[in-house]
Amino acid sequence: MTTSAHEPEELAEIRRAVRALCDGFPGEYWRAKDASREYPAEFVDALTRAGFLAALIPVEHGGSGLSLAAACIIMEEIQASGCNGSSAHAQMYIMNTLLRYGSPEQKAAYLPRIASGELRLQAFGVSEPTSGTDTLSLKTRAVRAKDTGGDHYIISGQKIWTSRAEYSDLMLLLARTTPREEAASKTEGLSIFLVDMQAALGNGMTVKPIRTMMNHSSCEVFFDDLRIPASALVGEEGKGFRYILSGMNAERILIAAECIGDAKWFIEKATGYAKDRSVFARPIGQNQGVQFPIARCYAQMRAAELMVHHAARVYDEGGNPGEEANMAKLLASEASWAAADMCVQTFGGFGFAEEYDVERKFREARLYTVAPISTNLILSYLAEHVLGLPRSY
Repeated sequence: MTTSAHEPEELAEIRRAVRALCDGFPGEYWRAKDASREYPAEFVDALTRAGFLAALIPVEHGGSGLSLAAACIIMEEIQASGCNGSSAHAQMYIMNTLLRYGSPEQKAAYLPRIASGELRLQAFGVSEPTSGTDTLSLKTRAVRAKDTGGDHYIISGQKIWTSRAEYSDLMLLLARTTPREEAASKTEGLSIFLVDMQAALGNGMTVKPIRTMMNHSSCEVFFDDLRIPASALVGEEGKGFRYILSGMNAERILIAAECIGDAKWFIEKATGYAKDRSVFARPIGQNQGVQFPIARCYAQMRAAELMVHHAARVYDEGGNPGEEANMAKLLASEASWAAADMCVQTFGGFGFAEEYDVERKFREARLYTVAPISTNLILSYLAEHVLGLPRSY
């Protein structure tokens, strides 16, 4: 499905390049991975070799130095091609924290190797079983200690929904370094660490996969007195929560772009089927009961698409896109889910057959009205921080 004719040529060129790469990974590839619950390593490697996963890494560190708007095009087109960008998207938005707050030594040591594909930064350890989206209540502790083993932190606790932990070399981990009751404010006392997962596995860190309704490589991660060097601290101790906020805005905008891609895929799929499928000696797309839902989903998707573009522009211009990022994620996730439901309805019974890929994409699209932030929490944010209504939680 084409986009606006007013799109700059450099973005249109990126779109064509991503589409050409994705053509090498048709539905059969994704159905096989889904059936066996395998990580799409070949697809991720192809994205890495093409430089797409290094889009936001500056040129001086081996990346492409592109804007968030360009990164959105990459992720949107992956989804619109019928592929699944969740296998690799974390590297895009996790990168923000390292880029903005990492030391020169950390950037020099890791960014070129991430850009080249030597290292994967795919795991983001934030959510916990008892806190969920209430990030300020997380319990994983990192205690600094100095002994004969040198200056280090000892980490104890548990993370959940840490996707791709089995397939990542590095994890960005949020842990409490100051007990909540001792912190200067509720947003202080949390710190960010860049954890070498290969060194940590079996030495205080355990990864346990969680089987979910889609092939999302979700995991629980357990920390049992894991020792990491003090040099793994990103930025200043106790300031980690504010560090991840800007990264969360980037995450929401990028995932909103993915949702737009999904909506385009569902609309294109439904439109093609409605033209070809004949019942009672006429194409079903001739019936308003079929064509109106498709047209409505198209209008809903286009409106959400404008919000995603606007949010990316605010981010790229250095503004605080909290309002825009949350609205983009809300509107785009609802547009993709509406299109998914419409597509299944258009296909009827065939929408449940694996060979059409509709049921797989339907399951995958359902995630984004819940994660990485639920619709209700976005509405609460808008009510309080934009409309000035009393805090509800």
